[in-house]
Amino acid sequence: MNVKLKLKTDDPVIVTTGKDKGTKSKVVKLDKADGKVICENVNVSKKHMKPNQFNPDGGIMDKPMPLNISNVAYYCSKCSKGVKLGIKVLESGKKVRFCRSCGEIIDKD
Repeated sequence: MNVKLKLKTDDPVIVTTGKDKGTKSKVVKLDKADGKVICENVNVSKKHMKPNQFNPDGGIMDKPMPLNISNVAYYCSKCSKGVKLGIKVLESGKKVRFCRSCGEIIDKD
């Protein structure tokens, strides 16, 4: 699939569909090949673990599961909502991401 993504790790996002709809979170991991994203404290499931060398007690662990990239939107703090991102080239020749709703530049490196 290899989708071209405009989101990056540590971006603030808001979930648009599913049981966690409206939850604000942060991107932990991106999977470009499958078009999936893992966010912290969103879509968490219980995983039963056997005792092993790394986890001698075993037990029930919380495991964050991936969401489809289409089910999250970048959260713009100025607009206070989920927005689409655009890419434009500055006069210096640098590409930056910007909010399509309010026009604020996101990458200020």
